[in-house]
Amino acid sequence: MSLSDFSFLIENFSALVDWRYVAMWAIGGILIFLAIKYEMEPTLLLPLGFGTILVNIPFSGAVDRIFGGETQEGALSTLYRAGINNELFPLILFIGIGAMIDFGPLLSNPKLMIFGAAAQFGIFFTFCAASMFFDLNDAASIGIIGAADGPTAIVVAQKLKSNYTGAIMVAAYSYMALVPIIQPPVIKLLTTKKERLIRMPYHEKKVSKLTKILFPIIITVIAGIVAPESVSLIGFLMFGNLIRECGVLNSLSETAQNVLANLITIFLGITIASQMQAEKFLRPDTLLILGLGLFAFIFDTAGGVIFAKFLNLFLKNKINPMIGAAGISAFPMSGRIVHKMGLKEDPQNFLLMHSVGVNVSGQIASVIAGGLILNFFM
Repeated sequence: MSLSDFSFLIENFSALVDWRYVAMWAIGGILIFLAIKYEMEPTLLLPLGFGTILVNIPFSGAVDRIFGGETQEGALSTLYRAGINNELFPLILFIGIGAMIDFGPLLSNPKLMIFGAAAQFGIFFTFCAASMFFDLNDAASIGIIGAADGPTAIVVAQKLKSNYTGAIMVAAYSYMALVPIIQPPVIKLLTTKKERLIRMPYHEKKVSKLTKILFPIIITVIAGIVAPESVSLIGFLMFGNLIRECGVLNSLSETAQNVLANLITIFLGITIASQMQAEKFLRPDTLLILGLGLFAFIFDTAGGVIFAKFLNLFLKNKINPMIGAAGISAFPMSGRIVHKMGLKEDPQNFLLMHSVGVNVSGQIASVIAGGLILNFFM
């Protein structure tokens, strides 16, 4: 080993004196632990956690760096420019998500749509809070974290040219994966045991194939008229659903649901990690955004639950307020959480179809909310 190589090695180790690198390794390790131990969205958290370690190795070649007066491109930075800057990865992922969604429960009971709208309350509440600390475009981008929809958060932040796109992406995807930890305490705090025990029988209504085919087309047109900026988001989501429901592209639908969605999620996770470099991440404004993002998720959940409790004041057949929490866009995690909570309270209380119906309505509502924000601030 030459003297120059030895001095470079010493320089690398001496850089570890900066506690921020070690702190980011710890954060990456926690994300990996949650992915493996508790299977919390492993396709997202595992690459995000490993990528966090990858980019926080001193002088890491995984991200762009200046060496000898020249900029050397890193693989993750290149991926970021190719898939995030131009919104390609989020939009492709929406095709996969659309192919996963069965709108049958929602079409059987269209009134569930109102819960999807009610659960977007956190977006606008967080925007008001964020506007006290950030410029309007940045505040609007931060507010959309409350959509609980990573692709929408990325697209909105990019189009509004937010200065905090990296932090917003990290917050949106991290909290999406942490929904099983965030939502149950909020739901329990806002509901009584009696309310959680409310049974909601599911009466399946046959939805015709024609209805299922027309639904994504009609929703795209309506959303495009109401919020033209949402056309690409809602269009890719509904295109994926059309692939699922048309009946002539079954193999393509299965590919979109599994191979495509998983592959893009892995690329998204490890690419987003390129924005988790210690000098970018461990800053007061970034930590404030993470706090506001958590605030948004909590108020989205609370908004849906409180709205369901309000409706129960006027309804003869009571609604289990827990299903209101599924109105956030974290599909299908939130719907499953509500179902599991219902079973825990009463093993005979099956809320899955209701909660999934609310959950898919939240997916649509979050995209439209993102489009409305873009219309207001672009």
